[in-house]
Amino acid sequence: MSSPTEIKISDILLDQPEVGPLIGGFINQYRNWRWSFYTLLIWAAVQLALIFFVVPETYHPVLLRNKARKLRKETGEDRWIAPIERLDRSILMTVVWSCVRPFQLLVLEPMCLLLCVLSAILLGILYLFFGAFPQVFGHNHGFSLSEVGLAFLGLLMGMFLGIASDVLWKRNYARLVRNYSKETGKEGSSEPEFRLPPTIVGAWIVPISLFGFAWTSFSSVHWIGTFPDLPAAAIHQIQRRVMADTVHLVPIIFSGLFGLGNIFVFSGVFTFLVDCYPLYAASALAANSFVRSSFAAAFPLFGLQMYNKLGYEWASSVLGFLALSMAL
Repeated sequence: MSSPTEIKISDILLDQPEVGPLIGGFINQYRNWRWSFYTLLIWAAVQLALIFFVVPETYHPVLLRNKARKLRKETGEDRWIAPIERLDRSILMTVVWSCVRPFQLLVLEPMCLLLCVLSAILLGILYLFFGAFPQVFGHNHGFSLSEVGLAFLGLLMGMFLGIASDVLWKRNYARLVRNYSKETGKEGSSEPEFRLPPTIVGAWIVPISLFGFAWTSFSSVHWIGTFPDLPAAAIHQIQRRVMADTVHLVPIIFSGLFGLGNIFVFSGVFTFLVDCYPLYAASALAANSFVRSSFAAAFPLFGLQMYNKLGYEWASSVLGFLALSMAL
């Protein structure tokens, strides 16, 4: 799980929420709302089956226990005992400690808390976009349900671009490790902070993308910009020939930039937590998931009201200032 590529690919393919409205727009327009839930149930069942039959055990203490059991069976000797087998802890207490440890990390580890809040704000904004996109592209630009869903392609493409850039971040990480090894004389040694450069870059890309999205959300911004030097008749002819309904790509491009920044931030945060807490990586990621999920649940509660009250431009700008404060 410490590989940035593994984390990014699994995240983009299995846990990216913008795929929902992309598919859901067509489902709701051409079928009905019930099929949105049927599709979700089918997809969840497929993932559960894949996890159950394909995903191997990765927790190191459990792997040692399995190895010890195998050695005892092969040799007939009882001296092979894993550390986890020496623990006098019931299943109930194991579950309790598994639930408590993520909160311990949030309370006692400031770095863990700050990175969790950073990634949580970005995911909260992403979930807020579920209500903002129908406002911006549906009410402001006249998109249909399926076209509003297609507007999320910008986010998806930005995230795929973030995955494609992984080779560059790997080279940067290898360079940092080499330099650190030369300085310390410890071959192959590393520090968890070497995982953070993509987070630093992404933390600045996100507010830029939000401000760009905010101030290109006017209905007068055309599919690839404005045409100030052309007469109105020529503009209308260009739009009519390109497509019947003008596709407003400029804010979609900035939403793609937001998706790119998200992947940079998430990949850096996730791999930092794994490297920083190798034995309790699952607990660290669980802490991150708890904070992210809490923000993702809270942000949509006020998103529509904020966009209706402040307007499309200033509402997105507020989100930009929030992201900028985290970058600073």
